[in-house]
Amino acid sequence: MTTKVMSTPTNDAIAPERRPRRLRRTESIRTLVRETVVRPEGLIYPLFVVPNTRPKVEIGSMPGVWQLRVREAVDEARRAYDLGIRALLLFGLPEYKDGIGSASWDPTGPVQSAIEAIKRAVPQMTVMADVCLCEYTDHGHCGVIVDRNGTKDVDNDQTLPLLAKQAVSFAAAGADFVAPSDMMDGRVAAIREALDGASLTEVGIMAYSAKYASGFYGPFREAAESAPQFGDRRSYQMDPANVREALREMELDVEEGADMIMVKPALSYLDVIRAARDNFELPVAAYNVSGEYSMVKAAAERGWIDGPRVMNEILTSIKRAGADLIITYHALEFASKG
Repeated sequence: MTTKVMSTPTNDAIAPERRPRRLRRTESIRTLVRETVVRPEGLIYPLFVVPNTRPKVEIGSMPGVWQLRVREAVDEARRAYDLGIRALLLFGLPEYKDGIGSASWDPTGPVQSAIEAIKRAVPQMTVMADVCLCEYTDHGHCGVIVDRNGTKDVDNDQTLPLLAKQAVSFAAAGADFVAPSDMMDGRVAAIREALDGASLTEVGIMAYSAKYASGFYGPFREAAESAPQFGDRRSYQMDPANVREALREMELDVEEGADMIMVKPALSYLDVIRAARDNFELPVAAYNVSGEYSMVKAAAERGWIDGPRVMNEILTSIKRAGADLIITYHALEFASKG
């Protein structure tokens, strides 16, 4: 679309056709001409599910976000659905951890149990399950650890069948989508093949296609109890400086069978969201991550910002950048203000 550039009036008066403030005069008019609108049904609400032997606990660095037992996750799902939210993303904290994250494919695990219970209680709710080993391993990394000449590293190819096994377990419990967040090469293809082989062809894949090695994940690691016990994740998560590499990652995930692609984090990567939207026809999700949420809450608590107003501004910016779907801990609060 070509924008017509009008010449500047030669006199001091502003020409009638150059008065854009007319469209901003009242809230009714502003609403009428608003270009970007965030709606509850376009949000995905993350939940952290713990075994029933543990108590419900509020996460210290994320006010308003809790570690929930299955029955409490069901209650939260009902609340969310009643407010217009149509999708959840589940993360699990297991009873035990080991070197390969074997608790993640336990059919009685917290995520599997929560999927089954939520689908019984709120069958219309779309339930997504995060696929990664970091919450389930005793070392906190997203894959199998090997020793290479005295250096510990994540082995890509040994990790793929374990991610596929986890994804099939979540799908068999009733998940509508699995969401691999590990950033192993080839994991979308491995998961798609495993799902299809288990006659779970209707289950979709929302791929964390451009997941950056970000400093914004700190509060999440408290919530999911998944901090690495050594090193960091820069050898498999993306360098924050790169966008062309992100597009290559997205292209590979699309070719391997992803149904949706995702950019994580969102707020510092709006340009990557826009690039994803401009280059791919699949739905684009963006993850408004824990650190982005916690900064708003901390500043609002101190009276430095208007928290709800900033929340709305942030979600609008993510939507305006091109995200079709936004994963956000603000979902319930946003929908409540309706």
